[in-house]
Amino acid sequence: MSKHKIYGFGEILWDLLPQGKQLGGAPANFIYHCAQLGADAISISSIGNDPLGNEIKEVLSNNKVEAELSISDLPTGTVSVELDDQGIPSYIIHENVAWDDIQLSKQTIDQFRQADALCFGTLSQRSANNRKVLSKLLSTVPSTCLTVFDINIRQSYYSKDLIEECLTSASIFKLNEDELELMKSLFSLRGTTEEILSHLIKNYHLKVVALTMGTEGSYLCTENETSFLPTTKVNVVDTVGAGDAFTAALVVGWLQSKSLKQIHEEAVELSAFVCMRSGAIVSKG
Repeated sequence: MSKHKIYGFGEILWDLLPQGKQLGGAPANFIYHCAQLGADAISISSIGNDPLGNEIKEVLSNNKVEAELSISDLPTGTVSVELDDQGIPSYIIHENVAWDDIQLSKQTIDQFRQADALCFGTLSQRSANNRKVLSKLLSTVPSTCLTVFDINIRQSYYSKDLIEECLTSASIFKLNEDELELMKSLFSLRGTTEEILSHLIKNYHLKVVALTMGTEGSYLCTENETSFLPTTKVNVVDTVGAGDAFTAALVVGWLQSKSLKQIHEEAVELSAFVCMRSGAIVSKG
């Protein structure tokens, strides 16, 4: 049986953590875990022609992460990460960087016609260029392709209109409890958590909505079924990359036609493992 073909589109960058550099960006970490779970996974991004870009290529190669990287005149991106006493990260995003300038070859565009899933990172829609590329990809993938939006809608460029556009284009939409509060305010949503998730599914024809709430647990919700699981108790080192692992398990499990309960259990288990090992892909240097 052929492997499912999964793409991640958006930022590949260096997370500058207190303990050192670590490869970051939702698409790279998402693709890393999809590959570990047996998928044919490729990350699509752009890097600068600079030492940081070369280091990233080396780490991707060492970790056997397949990537198509266009080369930009802009510098390779960095994000400074600060961790609180519980290991919860906050981010300072550096501006004017290569991941805003992703270019696609005709060969890659043709390959997207075979895609089983396409996941977009938080920063993948920050620039007009990337929004144009995203529109092209969405028009290229087959109707059966899962379109996965795992984005931080609290970023300033995510207006109500852009969030609604994402929801309209998505098969799977993932958010956390802070983003849920923002959604409730922007879209005047009322009711219990389950009622709101059910409303999003029905109103935007989504296959799955995932809601992660840190230590409070997480929901997976479809049109006909809701799964809630408490968070596995771990001594958190940091949560960088944990959400990307959760999404990878969700997408691969869905493509493998597993039950919602099994998908959810595996997503919680994998994200907890990532918390304990301090992220997904770590530089050797």
